[in-house]
Amino acid sequence: MAELRLAFIGLGNMGAPMARNLLEAGFDVTVTDLDPVKVDALVALGAGGAADALTAVVAADIVLTALPGPAQVRAVGEQIVPAMHGGATWIDLSTSDLDCGRAIDALAARHGVDVLDAPVTGGVEGAEAGTLLLLVGGDADVHARCVPVLAALGDRYALLGPRGAGYVAKISQVMLCYLNSVCLTEALVLGVKGGVDPAKMLDIIQHSTGHSYVAEQYGPELLNGGYDDTFDLGLAAKDLRLALGLAEQVGATLAFTADVGRLYAAAEDEFGFGAPHLMAMKRIERDNALILHEGSNGATR
Repeated sequence: MAELRLAFIGLGNMGAPMARNLLEAGFDVTVTDLDPVKVDALVALGAGGAADALTAVVAADIVLTALPGPAQVRAVGEQIVPAMHGGATWIDLSTSDLDCGRAIDALAARHGVDVLDAPVTGGVEGAEAGTLLLLVGGDADVHARCVPVLAALGDRYALLGPRGAGYVAKISQVMLCYLNSVCLTEALVLGVKGGVDPAKMLDIIQHSTGHSYVAEQYGPELLNGGYDDTFDLGLAAKDLRLALGLAEQVGATLAFTADVGRLYAAAEDEFGFGAPHLMAMKRIERDNALILHEGSNGATR
């Protein structure tokens, strides 16, 4: 493990704990981010620090990126791939799309660099604990030699298929999270407007056929008014745009997803990119004259 030299680009809510887990697993890791404070925090734990992505990747055998979306992945790829040595591997942990995947594949092929798409799911808590699910697409031999690195990040990291399979799986999976958030909110609103205490209504959902990760993790955030600030509303809206773009590419009709996409887009316009992602649910609350964290006393019946 230790003989592999890693570079990690993007130290956000997910990237920073992932980079820390690689350090704790014994890897030689150089990190970089637009925010030097985040770099310094990892350097204090034993990482090497780099002022920019280009510097970080020059000596790396494996480069990992955790970036906001396709535009950032393409921009960073255009910087780093020409600087990576032949035979090096780029593992992209970002939520991206097939068009981006094809573009970076072509670039990487010209420079003799291998690529895996390996977007992650499991939330910040999974990133912290090293229990993420990695959705991996790429060549089997490349995947096999990267398994020690993948295993330091998550519990499950099987190869799903060729390049792009990871991106597709992540878009499909994360889309469901946002749809579930809308369904959870509407169920809570209906129950509370009908006279059920909000906490009791959530408990019923969590212990019945409606139970889900969303109900467990996001339900309390709706009832405490926090709206979950661990993930940006703008990123959620972006993910839904990726889902609808993928649907168009593969010929899938996703009517409910289109409705939810419009809800999130309108919420991003109203509340801003960096607002907590569940602020989109505030539009449902407002349409119903019921803010859930204010309790049943605020309900209009």
